[in-house]
Amino acid sequence: MPRPRATTDADILAATGRAIGAHGPAKLTLAHIGAEAGISPATLSQRFGSKRGLLLAFAADAAATASAPFHRARAANDSPLAALHAVAAEFAGHMSTPEVMANHLGMLQLDLSDPEFRVHAAAHTRAVEAALRELITDAVAAGELSPGTDAPRLARAVNITIDGSLLRWALTSDGDPAALLHDDLDHLLRRTP
Repeated sequence: MPRPRATTDADILAATGRAIGAHGPAKLTLAHIGAEAGISPATLSQRFGSKRGLLLAFAADAAATASAPFHRARAANDSPLAALHAVAAEFAGHMSTPEVMANHLGMLQLDLSDPEFRVHAAAHTRAVEAALRELITDAVAAGELSPGTDAPRLARAVNITIDGSLLRWALTSDGDPAALLHDDLDHLLRRTP
């Protein structure tokens, strides 16, 4: 019977996300990820084959688990809109500095330029918007949003607002990203019919 792995693939993929934030995908090495995960680069090579293989696994996992923060937030909040704000605050919490945001945007460049990565990025976007539609539908049912709200359209607008608000914060360094994002979402949702 094989010995259980001390560091799981989930641990490695989480470490990969942190290492991307610190270095960006272009400068990222298996040594960076190994140091973050507490394992050797050779172990990473054995498990994932290469840096590209590990980054593709990271992208696939991000798509597969994209709805998890929404489900956690919904379970922790009676209000669907409070859950939406909780998820937005979690996203903002991952962007501690403009440099971290820039490093994560390096993954976006990879997503847009490489068809293998683009498949995962598209799946991630669709999963996020589906989770947002679910929260918005719940918010309409709870009376937090107007009856007749176009949930798919509003989900798309919320997703765009989250991305745009964080990008604007990274460009200007104005204020706290979580507070700014909260305010931008409130502004959008107050104007929803």
